This record gives sequence, C-alpha cells and structure tokens, in this order.
Amino acid sequence: MKKIFFGFLILFSLNLKAQNMKNPIDAITHLFVSTDQRNWEDLKQVFDSEVLLDYSSMNGSPATKLTPDQIIAAWKTILPGFESTHHQLGNFVSNIQENKATVFCYGTASHFLKDDNGNLWTVVGTYDFELRKDAKANWKVSAMKFNFKYQDGNLTLPEKAMNKLK
Repeated sequence: MKKIFFGFLILFSLNLKAQNMKNPIDAITHLFVSTDQRNWEDLKQVFDSEVLLDYSSMNGSPATKLTPDQIIAAWKTILPGFESTHHQLGNFVSNIQENKATVFCYGTASHFLKDDNGNLWTVVGTYDFELRKDAKANWKVSAMKFNFKYQDGNLTLPEKAMNKLK
C-alpha cells in the first residue's frame, strides 16, 4: 500500500510540475518556489527571453531589461549566501487578455542567516508582473516590478550573505 501511495504522490507531483505554468499565478508562484529552492534551471523556464526587472523602489537602480541567465547570475551573488529564504505571496489580482496578463500581488521575503546581531532580514512590498503566453501555452514573466514598503530585522545580512559567497 505504501508503494502505491508514494507512486501516486510522485506521479501527482510530476503532473503539477508539467502543468505549473498554464496560468499566470502558477507561473509566478513557480518563480518564487524555484528561487527559494535554488532550482536555477526551473527558474529559467519561468522567464521570457527578456525581462524588464525593476527593483528601483528598493535599491534606487533603474529598471533594466535582462535575460533569464543575467537575472539568475545576479541572484546567485546573494541568495545562496543565506541559509534559507522564504517568499510568501498573496492577494493576487490578475487580468488576462488573450496571450498577455498582468498580475499584482503582495510579497514578503524572509532571509535567514545565523548572526549574532539577528538571524532574519525581512522585506515587504508588492509586485506588478507582466506575462505573455508562449507557443506551448505556458505563461512567461516578461516584466517584474517590486514596490518596496519596508524592511525589518538585521539589515546587515544581505552584505554578509554576499561576502560569504566571495
């Protein structure tokens, strides 16, 4: 009986993975789950060939068009330096028109790294996404804008995470 249950569980999870980008919200959820799991190959599949990435409200840098490889390379300079990250999303509002979609959602990102000054750095804000449907009817993120609200906890952890990777 155990073998049947685990076999079903494996088949069910494989089916979810195959279907995971058939609607825009699933594609966005997949983006953050893959990021937290450091599954860079899966993450690459969520992005369009070019993405307008905008974190200007948090870091002051202008929005920039990047390839998935460039985004992942940048995220690899900090995220693996944390022992774990956890992105929590909610309050999705989507608008789908044929092969294009916009999605708004709330986002909280917790970053954990053991440190004498506090183990947690939390960032809170909202996201605005633009997605397009590809030839296989999968939704791809073509624009991602983070709207910073506040951060809390040990604000030195990002630098320590980056230094840990050097």
